[in-house]
Amino acid sequence: MGTSITSHFLFSTALAITVSIISLSTFSLIEASNGGFSVDLIHRDSPKSPFYNPSLTASQRIANALQRSMNRVSHFMSTSAPPEAPSMVLIPGTGEYLMKISIGTPPVETLVLIDTGSDLIWTQCQPCKRCFKQKYPRYNPKNSSTFKEVSCRSNLCQYIERRSCPADNGSCQYLQTYVDTSYTSGFIATDTVTLGSTTGRSVSLPKIVFGCGLDNVGVFPGGGIIGLGGGELSLISQLGYSIGGKFSYCLVPSNPKSSGKLNFGDNGVVSGAGVVSTPIVLKPPVTYYHLTLEGISVGSERLDFYNSSLSSKASGFSEEGNIVIDSGTTYTFLPPDLYLRLEFAVKKAIPLKPLENPQQFNFNLCYMTEEDFNAPIITAHFKGADVKLKQINTFVVINEHVVCFGFFPTPISVAFFGNVAQKNFLVGYDLQKKTVSFKPC
Repeated sequence: MGTSITSHFLFSTALAITVSIISLSTFSLIEASNGGFSVDLIHRDSPKSPFYNPSLTASQRIANALQRSMNRVSHFMSTSAPPEAPSMVLIPGTGEYLMKISIGTPPVETLVLIDTGSDLIWTQCQPCKRCFKQKYPRYNPKNSSTFKEVSCRSNLCQYIERRSCPADNGSCQYLQTYVDTSYTSGFIATDTVTLGSTTGRSVSLPKIVFGCGLDNVGVFPGGGIIGLGGGELSLISQLGYSIGGKFSYCLVPSNPKSSGKLNFGDNGVVSGAGVVSTPIVLKPPVTYYHLTLEGISVGSERLDFYNSSLSSKASGFSEEGNIVIDSGTTYTFLPPDLYLRLEFAVKKAIPLKPLENPQQFNFNLCYMTEEDFNAPIITAHFKGADVKLKQINTFVVINEHVVCFGFFPTPISVAFFGNVAQKNFLVGYDLQKKTVSFKPC
C-alpha cells in the first residue's frame, strides 16, 4: 500500500467532489455517506449473470475459474520487477464478481467487474474503433451533460502509468496492455457514476475519473472494470473521506437465490461478535492489499509460514505483507514449501484415499464424495486474526462424485488469499485504521 493510504485522501480532496441530486429516486453522495450504502454483486457464473452459460457443466466452470486464477497469478509481476515489488498486470477475463453501474447524465447502465487488485475504472465508449461485444449499450460521452475530458495538463493525468499527450492542451490518453496482447486504450475523463443501492434508491457519484475505451481488444465479461485497489484512481480512493476509507463485501456462492453485497462507508464497517482484524502492510505496489500470514493450522496441527530450514530471503518472501488478499483471484496460492506441508497435513486429517490422478481435474488433491467426506477445519493465522475456513472455503465441488482442494503452490514469490477462501465472510477494509477484518456473513 506504500504511501497510498495518505494519498487516498489527499487525492480525494484534490478531486473536490461536489454533489447534486439528479432525480427524486437518487441519493446524493452526502445522503448516501450518512450511514453508508450497499450495492448487489453478481457472481459471473450465477444464473443471475448475463454471462451464465447453461451448457457448461460445473466442472467446466471450475476449470475456467482455475485457468483465470492461474493466468492472474502467473503474470502478477513483470520480469523486470524485483521480487519484493511486483507490478500489476490485469488479465483479460479475470474476476468473478460483477456489479451494475450507470455512467453519465442521463445514466447509461452497464455491467463491470469489481477488482481489489486493480485501480483504473474504465468502460467501452462510443465511437469505438474496435470493441468487444457487450450485452449493454456502450457509453457515448456526447450524450452526457456531465461528461468532461481530462487535459494532459491536469494533475489527474499524472496518475496514469501509461499515458500519452498528442498535444499540450489535448486530452490525457491511456493504454492498458495485457499479457495475451489484449488491451484497452482511449482517453481519461470525468462523469457522474451512479450505483444501484440495495435500498432501491441509486447513489450518484459526480466527477468520477475513468478511462473511456475507444480501442479495446480481448475477452472481458461486462463492459469494463471498477478498481477497488489502493492506488489513487480506484473508486475507493476517489470516494475518500465521503466513505471514511471504509468498504466491505460478502461474497456468496454462485446460486440463483442469493447475491453478494459491496458496502461503503458506515455500511462497510465490520463489527460485533466474532470479528477478527489484521493490519494492512504498507508496501509497493500501492494497488494491492498486503497482509501478513503467520501460519496455517489443519485441525490442531499448526504450520508456520516459514520452514525453519528455509530463510525468508532464500524463499523470496518478506516476513511482513507476505500475502495479497484479492477478490479477483479464485483460489489461494501459497509458497511451495508451505503448500506441500499443508497438503500433507490435510491428507493426514482425512481418513480417505485421495484420487490417484487429480490432475485430470487440474487440481493437486481430490477425493471421491461417495464416501463419508468431511474436510478438517483449516485456520489461516493472519497477524492478530485467526480466520477459520470451513469446507466451502477449502474444497471445491467438481461434480457430484469429486471434491478437490482449492489451494495451490504459487509460481511466483507472491502469495494470494483468493475469493473461495473469502466466501461467506464479511470482509471489511478500513483504510484509516489500515486493517482488514473478517466476520462470518
